[in-house]
Amino acid sequence: MDKLFDDKQVKGYKSGFISIIGRPNVGKSTFLNRVIGQKIAIMSDKPQTTRNKVQGVLTQNDSQMIFIDTPGIHKPKHKLGDFMMKVATNTLKEVDLILFMINATEGYGRGDEFIIEKLQSVKTPVFLVVNKIDAMHPDDLLPIIEKYQQLYPFAAVVPISALEGNNVDTLLEQIKEHLPEGPQFYPADQVTDHPERFIISELVREKVLHLTREEIPHSVAVVIDSIKKMDNSDTINVMATIVVERDSQKGIVIGKQGKMLKEVGSRARVDIENLLGSKVFLELWVKVQKDWRNKASQLRDYGFNESEY
Repeated sequence: MDKLFDDKQVKGYKSGFISIIGRPNVGKSTFLNRVIGQKIAIMSDKPQTTRNKVQGVLTQNDSQMIFIDTPGIHKPKHKLGDFMMKVATNTLKEVDLILFMINATEGYGRGDEFIIEKLQSVKTPVFLVVNKIDAMHPDDLLPIIEKYQQLYPFAAVVPISALEGNNVDTLLEQIKEHLPEGPQFYPADQVTDHPERFIISELVREKVLHLTREEIPHSVAVVIDSIKKMDNSDTINVMATIVVERDSQKGIVIGKQGKMLKEVGSRARVDIENLLGSKVFLELWVKVQKDWRNKASQLRDYGFNESEY
């Protein structure tokens, strides 16, 4: 990848791109937020939360690690699913290291089999990262690790708890050892390459995922209509539209007497204020776009541009 930040390369300085792959809901975004130290990837207990590559940048005195959180690899059911799969698998070709993350409590599954199949043609070093060890007995860990090691020659195996932070520093040290010497790609104070507009839309979508029923999560998108500072005030006005596929979903997101939409806005506003470091006035609207996940033009409008991948 091309150097993005004009800074002199220091001898012995290490840098590189690290892809985080795995089945949906194994904790990739939780890990990324833990490493970066702030929320740049949304977290949810619903699968397929991450739809775009989210680059998180960790800069230390002797290294810079650029993490790419990818959508959970799964069998596509619509054009949006095809897009998410393409994003996830394409990152394998353009990074210095791959973290294959699994959920220790779930063990080996068909999704893992599919991923390992993809990894067979990859020359990049692959770490097996066994997440959620806080939720299981240590004695149950070894058989899981042995099962995966029989299937692929991993460069390292590191058990962690992204939620609790257990062993995460050890993983970062091992990652650093495997990275090549290279330049500092991003300024030291930059934590992601996504614009504020993208992060804000993701924070709103996260609240919808947390608060609505099962039929909502996969069919919701959030579009930021405007971000501007209010006249004679330090308050920032954010206007956003929540897009769903059916009228019934619109009713669920709005809720009785607007209660659900108000709760989504209230929770999102707190995170957006933390992100922007300013008071925020958040206006949310809900719009129905039938079957948008299968329409290429609407996927582009909502930020899923296949040509970029």
